[in-house]
Amino acid sequence: MSKWLTLEEWRDLKYKEYKPTVQTLQRWARDGKIYPAPEKHGRQYVVRTDAIYVNPTDVKTGEKIKEAQSNKPAKSAFMQKVINDTAARKV
Repeated sequence: MSKWLTLEEWRDLKYKEYKPTVQTLQRWARDGKIYPAPEKHGRQYVVRTDAIYVNPTDVKTGEKIKEAQSNKPAKSAFMQKVINDTAARKV
């Protein structure tokens, strides 16, 4: 399970210099430019530590998202099916 960070903490982790302002980070969160999408808890957004900024005009956006995605949930779901003997079998 990933740790949740505020947008400011995430910014400090991802950007060493030329850090975006809090308003810019909030706009990115509202516009869906951070993947996986931040959640709003009360008055502030929180984001996973492995989140990335995604520029919608970048042609490599799909590759960035694919790299950021983890295949662990898919593997664990498959393993649950194998354990419960509900996995599809070839005949």
